[in-house]
Amino acid sequence: MHIYLQGLTMGLAYVAPIGAQNLFVIQSAIGQKRSRAFLTALIVVFFDVTLALACFFGIGALMERFPLLANLILLAGSLVVIWIGIGLLRSKATLDSTDSTPKPLAKVIASACVVTWFNPQAIIDGTMLLGAFRATLTAAQAPFFILGSASASCLWFFGLTTILSIFRGKITDNILQWINRICGCVIVFYGLKLLWSFVSQFIG
Repeated sequence: MHIYLQGLTMGLAYVAPIGAQNLFVIQSAIGQKRSRAFLTALIVVFFDVTLALACFFGIGALMERFPLLANLILLAGSLVVIWIGIGLLRSKATLDSTDSTPKPLAKVIASACVVTWFNPQAIIDGTMLLGAFRATLTAAQAPFFILGSASASCLWFFGLTTILSIFRGKITDNILQWINRICGCVIVFYGLKLLWSFVSQFIG
């Protein structure tokens, strides 16, 4: 349960910051019918979870075979995670909800795929973040962690859609900014925790 909750917490901190995926879901929740907004959220969850699985197990298999690679990814990943968190603390989130034109389902699927799988930063961040955590887990713990991370994706995107569809028109840039600040603090904390896992190997 502890590993699951760690994956859930880290997953929420990773997916919540306002980026391309979130703006895509936010704009759909604010500008589209509720049924279409939830369908959009489901599509985004699918692509987000599949990317997380690819980043986690793909790099995880390599790290099990090459321990040196595991340590390098743990070090690089911890630094990248800290940098992501600092970037969120310094960023300014804005929301443009002026586009309310319904989009064909095929275009929604294509757009969700693009903002997830064709986003180089998302792939790099996901590989570093999830790969770094994979380096600290045993084979038995890994499925619980990634299950927590996948649950976070479902919880966040469906929760976000529900809240925004109810309170549309009351969401401001300031609220989005505070989401970034809170998530930035959480991600920096986890980055420091990963860095300590790396350092402790040499001072234990």
